[in-house]
Amino acid sequence: MDGQLIAFTGIAAGLVAMPGADFTVVVRNALVSRRAGAVCGLGIAGGLLVHTTLAVAGVAAVLVAVPALFRALQLLGGVYVLQLGVRTLWSLRRPAAAPAEEAPSAAHPLRQGFVTNVLNPKASLTFLSLLPQFVPSGGSALPRTLLLALIVCTLALAWFQVVALLVDRLGRWLRRPRAARMLQAGTGTALTALGAALLLEPLLA
Repeated sequence: MDGQLIAFTGIAAGLVAMPGADFTVVVRNALVSRRAGAVCGLGIAGGLLVHTTLAVAGVAAVLVAVPALFRALQLLGGVYVLQLGVRTLWSLRRPAAAPAEEAPSAAHPLRQGFVTNVLNPKASLTFLSLLPQFVPSGGSALPRTLLLALIVCTLALAWFQVVALLVDRLGRWLRRPRAARMLQAGTGTALTALGAALLLEPLLA
């Protein structure tokens, strides 16, 4: 592995592991079951695949050229994350459901992970600006950028599987009624704050 690839892997790992809406959504689902958290992580990796593909194709540049489109995607992503947070906080009003009632289908956490990530236009812009810095000049850019995109998706898939596993291993403590409600309140508050921030940024710009 060359030096550029090592450097890119380190930067990409930091970006993937950075706490945010993706991390919070995975924890929220992993509290239900390890499988739900793992499937949610798979959805996030799918969203990152879309962003990196856009960056490779150059389509993400449209978001820079058309500010209204960028703001619209920010607002849409903010609304989605905000409603996830509000719904999580609202569920605290109800008694804890039995495991059979609260376990989501595989499609539900997959959709949550994918939509939460793919509606974040900043991810496309991040990779659009980052990927070219690690493509050597004088050669074919496509194979290299595809390799970089694959590294990003692999890192995300591995990281969120680890997060789901850790939450599941701590599940006995985390699923105690008091601890579960505290963590649910924390994740709901974090999602609500993140969604509000995504909404306010384009509105105040």
